Amino acid sequence: MIKITVDTHTHTSVSTHAFSTLEENLAAAAKMGLEGIAMTNHGPLLGDGAVWFHFQSARHLPKYVNGVRLLPGAEVNIMDTLGTLDIEDRLLKNLELVIASFHTPCFVPNSPIEDVTAAWLNVMENEHVDILGHMGDGRYMCDYEAVVKKAKEKGKIIEINNHSFKVRAGSHENCRCIALLCKKYSVPVVLSTDAHFSPEVGVVPNSVALMEEIDFPEELILNTSLKKLCDYLNIEA
Repeated sequence: MIKITVDTHTHTSVSTHAFSTLEENLAAAAKMGLEGIAMTNHGPLLGDGAVWFHFQSARHLPKYVNGVRLLPGAEVNIMDTLGTLDIEDRLLKNLELVIASFHTPCFVPNSPIEDVTAAWLNVMENEHVDILGHMGDGRYMCDYEAVVKKAKEKGKIIEINNHSFKVRAGSHENCRCIALLCKKYSVPVVLSTDAHFSPEVGVVPNSVALMEEIDFPEELILNTSLKKLCDYLNIEA
């Protein structure tokens, strides 16, 4: 059975629609025996996101807490078809893991497929973006094959977001399509919780079930090992 050891997408109460502190998330990760956890609070233009100096200060956090590797990161908001993000590159370059995602206050839902596709393709030109977040969201349909092929070209990671199966309509079928394309083109993925409450940290049964259903190669799931993920991101484990 696939077992993740690093949760690459978690929120703290700094993102005010989340309900646990960083310390609580880290304690949950340690209790589960995880090797690592990324703190990826929302960018400021979501409305409840962190202020810019939260991301500047994150680099001063300890690397390990109770044996758990802490990766300071962000979930940045895609703002337009040009791939503009709501956190500046000068801040992103100091973070260890950056997810780019669509959210309704920042990009109009149910926009034309061509617009969403263009936004993804342009986002991937940003060297600081590591992961494309919850791509299966039915409100942001795109040309999946074009996006996955560009991810392969640019060395980006696709997220299979466990939270999406509960809260984003169409995610199961969309994520299945995306995962099959990642398998076809050998594009790496992460299975992430998008945890907004500490008991959710490290819990990804829906994502695991999908990957096992399609016999997805485990070597392409980066967060089954801290070393594998850090090697890919070119950061120290």
